[in-house]
Amino acid sequence: MENNDVLFQSICAGNVKDVEAAVNKKLEDKVNALEILNNIMVPAMNEVGDRYSRHEIFLPEMLIAAKSMQHGIKILEPYLAELGHTSKGKLAIGTVQGDLHDIGKNIVIVLLKGAGYEVVDLGVDCAIEKYETAIKEGAKVILASALLTTTMRAMKEIVGYIKENYPDIKVVVGGAPVSEDFAVEINADAYGEDASCVPNIVNGFLYP
Repeated sequence: MENNDVLFQSICAGNVKDVEAAVNKKLEDKVNALEILNNIMVPAMNEVGDRYSRHEIFLPEMLIAAKSMQHGIKILEPYLAELGHTSKGKLAIGTVQGDLHDIGKNIVIVLLKGAGYEVVDLGVDCAIEKYETAIKEGAKVILASALLTTTMRAMKEIVGYIKENYPDIKVVVGGAPVSEDFAVEINADAYGEDASCVPNIVNGFLYP
């Protein structure tokens, strides 16, 4: 579909009512639910992320767009189930032990779900055991967030434990005090500079 598709533009604009109407119209027109998701909705959310990266829109606008897409996905869910559609992959994200901040984590969750992933929210103050349980339950990528400099040590311990015991699992780190240099230092697989870049990082790991 071209970028002037009504559903595409409605997601970019973050208009929930228009998104719902556009999804229902396509279903009435017998458009395959998987095509609606993969050919229109996911590219629209990718466009929103690109606009944010280019500083053409701000964080609230990106979140509104992501939430409007979620409303559209809810309409598609029973149709996708009939088609045997599965998520693009299972991920897990949590704020590291000693840190109770969750705003950044929650933004990343919205964007990853919008990109088609199943995301397990481990919450805040996450000990190593929480991440390990998620891995044992099928998470292919672990995302760890820290908002305090005092909890960066916990992040280092988590990454070290996962890389030693589960070398095939990719680990992405991010948060206000975290830098790319720190991510390299602790042997993380990637650094999420901001929420908008995380879906592309995960896509690169799981769909190179």
